[in-house]
Amino acid sequence: MTRDELKKLIMGPIATVPTPFDDDFEVDYGRMAEATAYWVSQGLVKGRAVIKVAAAAGEGPMLTDAEWPSLLTTAVQAAKGQAAIVHGIHYKDTKRTIEDAKRAQDLGAIGLQITPPIHNAPTQDDMLRYFEAVSQAIDIGIIVYNHPWFPSGNVLPETIRRMADFEHVVAIKWSPGPGAPYDDMRTFAHIFNVIDNTVQPILCHRLGGRGYVQTVAVANAPHDLRVWDLMEAGKYDEALALYESVMLPLRKLGEKFSHRSGGQARMDKGVMYLMGMPMGASRPPSLGLDAAELSELRQLLLGFGWAVVN
Repeated sequence: MTRDELKKLIMGPIATVPTPFDDDFEVDYGRMAEATAYWVSQGLVKGRAVIKVAAAAGEGPMLTDAEWPSLLTTAVQAAKGQAAIVHGIHYKDTKRTIEDAKRAQDLGAIGLQITPPIHNAPTQDDMLRYFEAVSQAIDIGIIVYNHPWFPSGNVLPETIRRMADFEHVVAIKWSPGPGAPYDDMRTFAHIFNVIDNTVQPILCHRLGGRGYVQTVAVANAPHDLRVWDLMEAGKYDEALALYESVMLPLRKLGEKFSHRSGGQARMDKGVMYLMGMPMGASRPPSLGLDAAELSELRQLLLGFGWAVVN
């Protein structure tokens, strides 16, 4: 597919879905199939949203090289061609990233979220060679995941602009580096779909962005689809009020819970459990939410007027 074709698919609320585990912390593929079918039924379909599998907040780094292909296959098959399925690739060198990218493409992903090879301490030119090689090796889309909070992970705006000729680089998951202005994205938003990663989706959209990742779409897709529709209609004040009414208190509570245990999927899994879609706990050393945390989260969700069942 061309960049223009792929940009029409990789946009909107980007739902980073958690990986379901059973009581022995093995991947529960049956539950993944059920959850994917549910997400599609709730509106996370092509042209409206993205279902992102095995990303960092989806516990992708915790999966083995035998598990992630099966997880991706399960999601693709359960979506039955109705959803844009993107897969996460984390921190690998060029050769192994291309191997994984080709495999994910063959399994039905329409795109990949790819982090810079941060453990190689890449220069900006290294990053260009890396993303160019991957782009040339595949026919599906690439979301470049900028990691300014990691050493050697900050993809500078000028480097991003130099990717303009990399046909399959479609989107930039955007967080500005230390001291850099958010609106640096203006210099490349006409080339790539900019995906907000700073809890500022409305600002991003105003500046030409085309999506965001801090969503509650795994548990309440209609909420985020409503936020997106308001942005698309230019009703930014209403979109901001709706988005912040849910996301800001959830993030504040998540920060409180993070003092007991880390793990990026803990809050999403807690919300999903309370909404009647249990996905199991995270793999150790992360801990699932305990009874007191679930009780506090339950009261917050009830305050939103959400249909809590547990």
